[in-house]
Amino acid sequence: MRVIIAGGGTGGHLFPGVALASYIRNNYQNAEILFIGTEKGLEAKVIPKLGFELKLISMRGFVGKAVNEKIRALFGLIKSLAECREIIKSFSPHIVFGVGGYASFPMVFTAYLKKIPTVILEQNIVPGLANKILGKFVDAIAITYAETMDYFPKQKVYLTGTPIRSEILSGNIQKALEIFKLYEDRNTLLIFGGSLGARRINKAVTESLPYLIPLRNKIQIIHQTGEADYEWVVKEYKNLSFQATVLPFIYEMAEAYAIADLIICRAGASTVAEITALGKASILIPYPYAAYNHQEVNARRLQSGGACEIILDRDLNGEIISRKIKKILTNHQLRKEMEMASLAFGKINASEKIVQIGESLLRRRS
Repeated sequence: MRVIIAGGGTGGHLFPGVALASYIRNNYQNAEILFIGTEKGLEAKVIPKLGFELKLISMRGFVGKAVNEKIRALFGLIKSLAECREIIKSFSPHIVFGVGGYASFPMVFTAYLKKIPTVILEQNIVPGLANKILGKFVDAIAITYAETMDYFPKQKVYLTGTPIRSEILSGNIQKALEIFKLYEDRNTLLIFGGSLGARRINKAVTESLPYLIPLRNKIQIIHQTGEADYEWVVKEYKNLSFQATVLPFIYEMAEAYAIADLIICRAGASTVAEITALGKASILIPYPYAAYNHQEVNARRLQSGGACEIILDRDLNGEIISRKIKKILTNHQLRKEMEMASLAFGKINASEKIVQIGESLLRRRS
């Protein structure tokens, strides 16, 4: 089976594609997998390191760009359509999956024109522009939230959840204690703001420390800061003698998740999928500049079921975040209720379901 996975740009689009590719590679011995992305997308750095083949196209972002950038994007689209025709001609895929982002559009649309089975993944409640358009043409649409069905032709939609990397589910607490130099008898806070960090979150968390002094000997912290903020964040924890493992980037994310009692992070689709699959309580701080404000919509969905607390970026400060932390970590019953609610949203077999949909399309075509 030859498979193309198109899209990316951000981790929220890319990592579900990686999870899907890993599932296919592990379950189909002779599968050939080709990723399609752009030079500026996260996929350009991540995919080669994971051992998958990657082809780059000339597509550019369109939404939220200035007029001159939109004109360049249109020329990039025309060039990308030609590039995708050549890729399809040489690779001859049996099926094409689009995982979202502008890089997915030309490949999925070209596959549709070539009558190759197509499936798109929509991880957010409100679809992005590429998927809104592609939904009219593709054979199947895999969604994470039932509310998303309203944006697509209902006869094509399947409620599957968002694919997550299998290793995320296999974190080991004992290993985490060693890696992050933690105590067994403390509540653990896991804080991150994406692969590059989030200065707003870093600043608010360090400002919260004076308010958290009464909990200082009862909590410990794993904090991913990004490279830019690493040194000053380390100093802030040391100044107030908090037990904290501060890292520019967390490579052992499965272990960090496993030991976390409370997670503070953004509300990207992949992150939300991971924390709900694991049934973790969270304080979500939606990124305010996400397209269509999809992070806040994602977070509100979890909040409505009691799975998380939300702080909007404009309201974020040390005092507010400290109140939320105290509220959850000092109330064992509340935290357990949040964990159960979170788990109710989680789906761990999304990759399997999506591949089954793809197999069904292939059987119909044959």
